[in-house]
Amino acid sequence: MKPDFRLRPVSEADFEPLLSLSIRVLRADLERLGRFKPELRRERFRAIFKPATLSAIEVAGECVGCIGAEPRADHLHIHAFYVQPVFQGCGLGAAVLARVTGQYARLPVRIEVLKGSAALGFWQRQGFGQSGEEDFDLLLERPAPLGEAAGAP
Repeated sequence: MKPDFRLRPVSEADFEPLLSLSIRVLRADLERLGRFKPELRRERFRAIFKPATLSAIEVAGECVGCIGAEPRADHLHIHAFYVQPVFQGCGLGAAVLARVTGQYARLPVRIEVLKGSAALGFWQRQGFGQSGEEDFDLLLERPAPLGEAAGAP
């Protein structure tokens, strides 16, 4: 059963715990690709750590993950999405994604996923398909619903 959750803007107190979570979630895939560098992970997470685009996910008052979403002219860009492993597979991720993307229902949604990541299955179940490929990432997109014009909500 999907746990109840709330989203809130991140605060500086969330940085280290969410950085640690991102490392736990990404480490195996980054190591497999020969790309795991803790200092680079810290720099990249600091670059996206903005209360305007990054929300903490709380369950029963505990921060269990985060999602970053940035509306752009022609799509919604998901730039971060990490959930504690104990909360994966229970519907929480799908519910969080639905709430965040629902605010921008007329826009296609895009995300980059590390090649070979188990997370690819989650994104495919959410209606995303591959739209491109880079050296280490698959570019995924979920189109806007048919009949919806692209643009801000």
